[in-house]
Amino acid sequence: MTITTVRDLKRILPKTYNHRREVLSEISTVLSQHQYLEAVMDRFVFNDGKVKNLISLTGTIMVLYEGNRYNIPVCLWLEESYPHTAPTCYVKPSREMKIVTSRHVNSNGEIRLPYLDEWRHTQCDLHSLIQVMMTVFSEVPPLCMCLDPEDSSPVHPQIESMEEFSHVTLDEDHLLFLKGNETNC
Repeated sequence: MTITTVRDLKRILPKTYNHRREVLSEISTVLSQHQYLEAVMDRFVFNDGKVKNLISLTGTIMVLYEGNRYNIPVCLWLEESYPHTAPTCYVKPSREMKIVTSRHVNSNGEIRLPYLDEWRHTQCDLHSLIQVMMTVFSEVPPLCMCLDPEDSSPVHPQIESMEEFSHVTLDEDHLLFLKGNETNC
């Protein structure tokens, strides 16, 4: 369920959230600064199969990569203990995109950043997290465009050179995108 106003958010945010005021404040700040993100209440399935209704910030963040702007689809899930615990964050590729695994994004699209690992309440917040994501993804994009959007096979690109991110090879066709000639996001 997409939440359109802060008033709706106050009404819908479950009472199970331990720090409702802080959650509301941070979400309001982020939504006022990132027009392509929205608050959404939805079911989150944990790795152990447990399911909870949680709030997320879902949409796109703008990334500047090699002089071009790209909208990277993301989803930032806030657990009930937020802001005392870090959000669980994912890139959410569209049908035309594939995940580029790196030290910052695993094959499931989960975002792994030192900022999240070292999360400290009162020192870390959603707005700063998004800024870190924008910076990191400007250096190493987490997604690339598929050559054939109709192809639904689960092919994951592999980075050939993490230090320079010079090219990406697609396992399926062994096609190469050279730096300066790629279709990466």
